[in-house]
Amino acid sequence: MTTCSTKDKIDPSDASVVQTKYWHECDDEVDPNRVNHNILTSTEPSKVQCDLCPRYCKLHEGQRGLCYVRGRVNNAIVLTTYGRSSGFAVDPIEKKPLNHFYPGSSVLSFGTAGCNLACKFCQNWDISKSREMDTVMDYAMPAMIAKNAQDLGCKSVAYTYNDPTIYHEYAIDTAEECRILGIKNVAVTAGYMCEEPRKEFFSFMDAVNVDLKAFTDDFYWKQTGAHLEPVLDTLKYIKHETNVWLEITTLIIPGLNDSSDELKQMSEWVVSELGSDIPMHFSAFHPDYKMNKTPHTPQETLTIARKIAMNAGVRYAYTGNVHDEAGGSTFCHQCGKNLISRDWYQLGEWNLSYQGNHIGICNNCGASCAGFFEATPGNWGANRRRVVLS
Repeated sequence: MTTCSTKDKIDPSDASVVQTKYWHECDDEVDPNRVNHNILTSTEPSKVQCDLCPRYCKLHEGQRGLCYVRGRVNNAIVLTTYGRSSGFAVDPIEKKPLNHFYPGSSVLSFGTAGCNLACKFCQNWDISKSREMDTVMDYAMPAMIAKNAQDLGCKSVAYTYNDPTIYHEYAIDTAEECRILGIKNVAVTAGYMCEEPRKEFFSFMDAVNVDLKAFTDDFYWKQTGAHLEPVLDTLKYIKHETNVWLEITTLIIPGLNDSSDELKQMSEWVVSELGSDIPMHFSAFHPDYKMNKTPHTPQETLTIARKIAMNAGVRYAYTGNVHDEAGGSTFCHQCGKNLISRDWYQLGEWNLSYQGNHIGICNNCGASCAGFFEATPGNWGANRRRVVLS
């Protein structure tokens, strides 16, 4: 948990501080028979537990959780960044990465600050590890975000940059406004969340890329301060209990999660527990944050990871953060035809026929390609444009 300095103090009168519901008192003086744990007894508890993610931060009055953006005020857990963003940009959907969710379309991306993991290798550490509220000085309420996405011609809004788990209420309210306007909702998350918040969160999402950081609990604990099992639970929940389109990304870090055995076990688990149609992305690490002396991931390592996944039965495996047209393109799992060629985020060859109901069919053999497609691909290209909402 975060110890509080003067600048960390939470001002309950701030409009960005809002009430949350996933918490409970965790002291002996709390009546165990009380059904509604959000109604306090006359005896003030010494600690209140946040139940949003499996960290279960137990907080004293005025203390912030490890994520930094949730804390205890007046004996309840509050979110402190509602309506405050670290910035907005229009991206290609492939940048999330989502290769099978309306390819070529544009997505309005935003995040806040903080994170509920402590990854030593974080590639967005300036946002996720920020303790300065100046990082989240772009004000935008949910309806404003949805309207701007519509005006910008975006197919979807992405909750990304830092993990939307920690700004749960802000993300859900924005997703509701987006649905009213026919805008899709996309999450980019580590999947480290508790059961009840997970159910609520994904009931508002249309697609998600889950960051499966490795396939050993040893890696998760030593490198992120978290555990593997809750992430696997989230993946299984998304696949089997929702209609949310799912893709998975693993950042391959030399010497830590790049062994052939681990990649084989991960890929086999995905096929057996989630199915062969789940796209897997293997992305290159670059030295950053607390691991700035670790070397870049060789492109050959990503190519090997992709081959291991495909040999394990994964139909759609990709390389990322490198220039690799073959590794970034979508091939028919049945005949091998190049269905969607990609040069970085720029689409090229398109060999899919549209069969309605978002189904794409290989022009060569007629096999279906898993995902969500339209009659023609989007034309946003590789552009990334920072925007100021109005």
